[in-house]
This record gives sequence, structure tokens and C-alpha cells, in this order.
Amino acid sequence: MSTIVITGGSSGIGAAAARELARRGHDLIVVGRDAGRTRSVAAECGGTALLADFSRLDEVRGLADELARLPRIDVLANNAGGLMHRRELTVDGFERTLQLNHLAPYLLTRLLQPRLTASGARVLHTASVANLVAWRRFETLDWSDRRWGGGWRAYGTSKLVTILFARELARRTGLESYSFHPGYVRTSFGAESPILRRFTNLVESAQISPESGAAPLVQLATADEVPGENGGYFSQLQPEGRAQRRAKDPELAARIWARSAELLHLPVD
Repeated sequence: MSTIVITGGSSGIGAAAARELARRGHDLIVVGRDAGRTRSVAAECGGTALLADFSRLDEVRGLADELARLPRIDVLANNAGGLMHRRELTVDGFERTLQLNHLAPYLLTRLLQPRLTASGARVLHTASVANLVAWRRFETLDWSDRRWGGGWRAYGTSKLVTILFARELARRTGLESYSFHPGYVRTSFGAESPILRRFTNLVESAQISPESGAAPLVQLATADEVPGENGGYFSQLQPEGRAQRRAKDPELAARIWARSAELLHLPVD
């Protein structure tokens, strides 16, 4: 039985993955922002509920402290995230999309790195085919000079950063680290975004259930051997998912890692 931590586990593919992994006999730590939903999913799974709002980095640090007390962590699934249709800053001073989708999971992973290394853990990252619409230049991770456009390109950029983070984590630490696109999942994700609602209507016939969207997370969490290179990006269950060429740029991945560390006052190594 493995101990599996899923952030964003209170709804959508996170909740669906937690239920399936629990059915297979694994020990689940369900992390969410909403107390009622998170505790409900954890109760269904016979697991543990932990609360953290990723728009507050102090709560991410508190979550890391709680998780570091676990005897071991076999899988950390960085699944929490969001798309903001209006540009706004968190209490930490970062753009919210960037913090939810990258800085918070980067911080959590870095703080847990000793525990993950000791356990020989596998780290999973929910990315997206939306990486294809990422901004051309974004290395500073400061998007204040960009036209917001409903937040879609900021979201896509954060998901390209997610893919790069997964690759660089594998390179720097030797941990197994994989990112994946879950598919066009029928959930309430991005419900406040008019652009995403219009896009959802266009691809309605291609939408899949949260359970189908959770399949790559479940597969990557439980496979004895992952069919692909360490650090790789999957499109659902297929390795070498559709991504920009920059998603394999090692220099860009290293710069993003270093800049993230600088913003969060962490050592680069």
C-alpha cells in the first residue's frame, strides 16, 4: 500500500483519482481548500483530509510541515490549480494563476524534497495542452505587462512552466517526475471564465468524465514502470504529449527553476 498525496483533491479529477486509488487499496491524503468537500472526499476514501489554500503561501508552508511528518510519501500529485478570468494578485504579491499553478506546487515540492527523496517518491504534475498557447517570452514570471485576454494565455503559460518544472525536477533530483494533460474534462474548472465556457461549448462532444480525466494520474501513480523518459509529458496515457518545442528546452527549464527559487526565497539547489 502506497501513501499518495493529491492536492486539488476535493473535486474534479483530483477527487475521482483519490476514489479510484483508495479502491485499489492505497492510503490517501486529500488536500483541498474547501473544508466540507475535502473532508467528504477523504471520508469516502478512508483517507486523511488536509486543508490549504494555494493562494496563500503561508498555508502551503503549513501543509508542507504537516506532510513532512508522514512516515513516507510514495506519490505527490500536484493537481491543484486554476484559471482566472481577471488579473489579480494574491496576498503574497504574485499573479494568482501563476501562484496556484506553479509557485505553490513548486514551493510544496521543494519543501518536501527531503521526505520525497527518502521515500523514493514519484511526483506528478497536472499540466494541459493549453501550453500550446503560452506567451512567447515569460522567463521573468512577471506578466504585468501582458494583455490579459481572459486569462487563457496566462493559464497556458503556467502549464508550459509546469511541464518545464517536471523535467527540471527530474534532472536536478533524480526523483521520478512526470506531467500530463488529462484531456478535456467535464468539470466546473474555470467556470467563471467566459472564454473557457465558450471553448467548453465548442468541444462539448469531446469532453470526458472526471473519472476518465483521472486515468493518467492513477496510471502514473501506480505503474511499476512508466513508459517514457523521466521528466516526460503525457497526453492522457500517451507519452510525448503535444507541447511547444520550448517544453524540452533545458536552459529554459533551469532558468524557470532558478527564478522560482528566487521569488520564493529558496536556495536554487
